[in-house]
Amino acid sequence: MLFRPLFDPETSTYTYLIGDRTTGEAALVDSVLEQVDRDLQVLSELGLTLRYTLETHVHADHVTGAGKLRQQTQCDGVVPAGAMVECADQTLQDNEVLMVGTIPIQAIATPGHTDSHMTFLVDQTHLLTGDSLLIRGCGRTDFQSGDPGLLFDAIVNRLFNLPEETVVCPGHDYRGQIFSTIGEEKRWNPRLVNRTRAQFIEFMNGLNLPDPKKIAEAVPANQQCGQVAA
Repeated sequence: MLFRPLFDPETSTYTYLIGDRTTGEAALVDSVLEQVDRDLQVLSELGLTLRYTLETHVHADHVTGAGKLRQQTQCDGVVPAGAMVECADQTLQDNEVLMVGTIPIQAIATPGHTDSHMTFLVDQTHLLTGDSLLIRGCGRTDFQSGDPGLLFDAIVNRLFNLPEETVVCPGHDYRGQIFSTIGEEKRWNPRLVNRTRAQFIEFMNGLNLPDPKKIAEAVPANQQCGQVAA
């Protein structure tokens, strides 16, 4: 498996490239509109054909590049079931497996940041957590039908039950970190360690964070596969 994190510094977003060296097929997870040319160049240099774009959720902090990538490569756009993105070519249900060449990508429902958020387990080794579990943190739960109780349940009851050596690959990082592991986050994530479900809910409800700068533009655009209103 070829696995490559690609970073957008403006929004601190990680896009993940997954490639099968044998078949040449590839997928991009959580693409960013402004980075489409970069992504296409990397795919070309590595001799890969883009088969899918995947979204962990409908993003509020950046506009997806899925629509533009589909126009230029004829790939299929894939979103979580229930994400209300009618222009997508395919949706993934909880536990459904998408094959990229010989590489399995398993969808794991992790609602809480949004009500239709998915995490993707790639080849049983790399967990693309989107905005659910972050490195020493977690996604916010105060908009887009967010629910801190559901997020706690998803992380503790599903993600933390994966093997401890599973590599955690977050959708964002704001402190220069790239990877973690399930074992590390179970021991050291300050938002979850030594907190009950009720304490986590209380903590998350008290964060009082400002809205993402692009939320008014990003959410409606991402519901249209990245088509920004004129």
